[in-house]
Amino acid sequence: MELLNSDLFTPWQDPDSGVTSYILSKKIAPVQEAFYFVNNSMTDDSRYLWFYCAYPPSGSAQQGRTLGLLDFQTGEINVFPETQFNHASPYVDVKTGDIFWGMDTSVWQRGPRPQDKAELVGSVPPELVGARFADRIATHLTPSADGKEFFVDTSVGLQSIFGSINVETGAFEHWHTFNRNFNHVQFSPTDPDLILFAQEFHPDPITGLIFPITDRMWLMRRGEQPRPLFDEPTVVTHEWWDEDGEHVWCIHKTGTWRVNIHTQEVENLGWPAGAWHSHHHASGKYLVGDVQLSESFYRGAPSEVHFLNRETGQSVRIVKNPGMSGIVGANYHIDPHPRFVGDGQFVVFTTTARGEVDLAIIPTADLIAQTS
Repeated sequence: MELLNSDLFTPWQDPDSGVTSYILSKKIAPVQEAFYFVNNSMTDDSRYLWFYCAYPPSGSAQQGRTLGLLDFQTGEINVFPETQFNHASPYVDVKTGDIFWGMDTSVWQRGPRPQDKAELVGSVPPELVGARFADRIATHLTPSADGKEFFVDTSVGLQSIFGSINVETGAFEHWHTFNRNFNHVQFSPTDPDLILFAQEFHPDPITGLIFPITDRMWLMRRGEQPRPLFDEPTVVTHEWWDEDGEHVWCIHKTGTWRVNIHTQEVENLGWPAGAWHSHHHASGKYLVGDVQLSESFYRGAPSEVHFLNRETGQSVRIVKNPGMSGIVGANYHIDPHPRFVGDGQFVVFTTTARGEVDLAIIPTADLIAQTS
């Protein structure tokens, strides 16, 4: 892609591996981040790349970041203040470049052109929310397999309200309400009536106590009761669907797992050591993952991003990120969150290699060449 060699980007070569990634050094915001790894941020034709923007000290990872957009066809880069979102809610239509996001108890959308306007998609009914503050409407929006709905896991008070919003009509369908924190809901990519979701740490808003995860991954079918994925309580983290809708991926302390949702059979890739987040290429041949390097975890901790070629068994480091202390490291969830995007042609991630929070991208073909 020619634009990677333009003055919008700064090449960054890892001193150990020799891998060159490309940092978006054209800054429209002090903090520019890749999306949380569950959601794709680039259209399949590789034209539009969306990213998170933050303006310290305002906002946080929970409330008030906004969205930037790079148009690889025109070289134009814009920030859209009206797209302030909560949590990691933004979702990109990979065919059109349209962006969807959540704020308060509503889902909004706009197109990628500068002249496009924000439009309301739908909201959680006020009778379900009452006078309570909505910490989030959705951890990360995902569409149903038929494209008709978005799922929301709205957090109000002590409760997590699960439901789906019809994209065309805005109608809300209530699925379930939990009296603790469940989140990270993701519609199945093949079944419009099935969701994967997570039991999360539960911060009590009255006492300030935090209740731990005891059984992480859950499934629920429309009209039925929720159930754990595993028969025995199992603690994993950072789950996401496989395209086949028959498996989910997750992070265990031993590495990246691929789990059959019907048989509970686990394929343990054992990679990367100290796994934090991972993501797979749609072909199943490649993985990217990050590890945090601090003995005691903290937001803004030092980290590394790696690539695994499953065909050759070879792995390579893409970048080493120094830690970032202070408000920027603590407030904006600057984990690398590497992910395949652009129909698998690229990997994007967040980096602190230059001493600031940047978006970086690298062609997948370059990583395959390094590991073949």
